[in-house]
Amino acid sequence: MNLRTLRRKSILIPTVATLAVIGAGATVWSATADDSVGGSERERVAAAAVEVAGGGTAEEVETSDDPGVAYEVEVRADDGTEVDVALDDDLNEVSAASDDDSDDDSDGAEETDDRALSPEERTAAEQAALEAVGSGSTVLQVEASDDPGVAYEVEVRAEDGTGWDVTLDADHAVVSKTADD
Repeated sequence: MNLRTLRRKSILIPTVATLAVIGAGATVWSATADDSVGGSERERVAAAAVEVAGGGTAEEVETSDDPGVAYEVEVRADDGTEVDVALDDDLNEVSAASDDDSDDDSDGAEETDDRALSPEERTAAEQAALEAVGSGSTVLQVEASDDPGVAYEVEVRAEDGTGWDVTLDADHAVVSKTADD
């Protein structure tokens, strides 16, 4: 072997090894990046959050990276309001904020995007969004909107996995349908 071949190998081998380590690390990171909580831990955390909220159903249960907060839970109360509950490691309440805690815009108008939807509104918005995206699709989230001319914002996952943001007017007609990036 000549000096030139050795030099190439001494550069190529560490470079390939470094790329392999980076690739493995990225794979592990992406597999563990999901912050949702599952199984019996989810049930335990959800029950504590529902108790803090005064009843309802835990919609989302996630771990938190905020100091002093171990879990963040979105609870849908029996009256349809949303309560965001933060719990520590011992499942004690750190904070709880419901969507009826009024948030004011700078012009003094109350935000309407946190308005609780009636079951009838939710169902009609879901049906309209599903029709807009196509059969086999699934509604991920429905919210009231504070955008002019838009009453509802619906997130939908199509059968092929594509995410769609569908906005609807008060009569449940499609205002826009945009694929997520």
